[in-house]
Amino acid sequence: MAAIGFALSVSLGAGYAAGDRLVEAQALHGFGISICIAFGLAVALYILGPRGDFKMLRKEALCVIGLGWILSCMTGALPYFLVIPGCSLADAVFESVSGLTTTGATVFTELEQFPRSLMFWRQISQWIGGLGVVVFFVAILSFLGAGAKILYSRESSAESTELESSRVQSGVLRILYLYLAISVVCALVYHLCGMSWYDAICHMFTTIATGGFSTYSNSIAAFHSPLIEWMFILFMIVGGTSFLVILRSLRGQWKDVLTNTEIRVFYAILVIATLVITLLLLINGIIDTPLEALRASAFHVVSVATTSGFTTTDFDAWIPATHAFLLALMVIGGSSGSTAGGLKVIRVVIGIKICLVNIEKAFRSHVVRPIKVNGQNISATAQENIVIYIVLTTIIIFISKCVVALLEQNLSLEGTYSTVISCFYNVGPGFSEIGPTHTYAFFHDSTKYYLSLLMIMGRVELYAILVLFVPSFWRRFS
Repeated sequence: MAAIGFALSVSLGAGYAAGDRLVEAQALHGFGISICIAFGLAVALYILGPRGDFKMLRKEALCVIGLGWILSCMTGALPYFLVIPGCSLADAVFESVSGLTTTGATVFTELEQFPRSLMFWRQISQWIGGLGVVVFFVAILSFLGAGAKILYSRESSAESTELESSRVQSGVLRILYLYLAISVVCALVYHLCGMSWYDAICHMFTTIATGGFSTYSNSIAAFHSPLIEWMFILFMIVGGTSFLVILRSLRGQWKDVLTNTEIRVFYAILVIATLVITLLLLINGIIDTPLEALRASAFHVVSVATTSGFTTTDFDAWIPATHAFLLALMVIGGSSGSTAGGLKVIRVVIGIKICLVNIEKAFRSHVVRPIKVNGQNISATAQENIVIYIVLTTIIIFISKCVVALLEQNLSLEGTYSTVISCFYNVGPGFSEIGPTHTYAFFHDSTKYYLSLLMIMGRVELYAILVLFVPSFWRRFS
């Protein structure tokens, strides 16, 4: 809450520096109340918190993550609700959740009319959510001890053992320093490519976080610059790559990086999908120039695969064959340990290997074939966890599709599926009614609340939210 309060204060100051005037009573009033509530909650929680050393158990870690994300999103919704005239609570919550979970879906049009302070908060919320509020929490608070390991591994989708450090906190801090360094480089590059400092910093926040929010209603197309688009492609790929792998490359451990299964598969998917969609665009006469077709294809393949959600053109108007590839990329997502959403490439790879082994067992029942990734055997427990996770996500998507269909009975089948997948996997834009040129504003309030829950659930990878609905989770000990 203190971090949220500080970010809101920075947003108010940045907005004033960028041209907002404090005489805009609505913005000052809204941010003032939001900042007071955020810091007030921080003080109250600190006073109510336990004193002395304590042990963070798995149960407490899940509770902190699940309730922490929900509380952060509700607090982050206050500026929208208090500053924008006529903004409903459902719209404010949806936009806040979309920001902090780096989804990038929006209910607002004419973003250019936003006060600069509110726009800055909208952008920086994705940067905060990029590595996760809880990861920042682990890095900052030193008294957690062993609890830091549980929090990091549960929230980040990367195993804490991959940090190659006996102290998880120092490892997470190295990732945060890397995150800050990449952010500075990204903002500088954007400015050198022709953006104003305000636009460069705002878009840096949402690129490194693979979030997708823009300061313009027509997203990156507003800049009319092929160079800027290629720079977005580069930094979206960086955001979708495991920060642990980037750290290894900076240490000169190139052999580990080049032989990393997930990275090789991730980059191969990007290249193959880009080439296929480029050919489809050229063959069907959607784009005539090969270079333009390649740029449009690469931009949207990378944007969707890293679950960033930036757009330069209306890809919903492309032929259905391209939609099939983009939808598959939404589901697969980026690398584990990155800011991207989706199933994560490593889970897809291991899931396929598990299927192949079991297909072989159908005619060779006694065969024992270990499943390896990066030269290491994947334990039976890890395999089981991956299979369960994939099954759980499939069930949740199926149920959510039915829920959204009931709540929005006039929504098309393609729109229903892409709405659920886009929100659950934190992508942002989808197809049909929620295509790149549309917003989520037309949904009923109940649908927006449900989609907000899906976004949080997808961001924390299910369990931290699902356990909150299990009665036994709230019992003391039995």
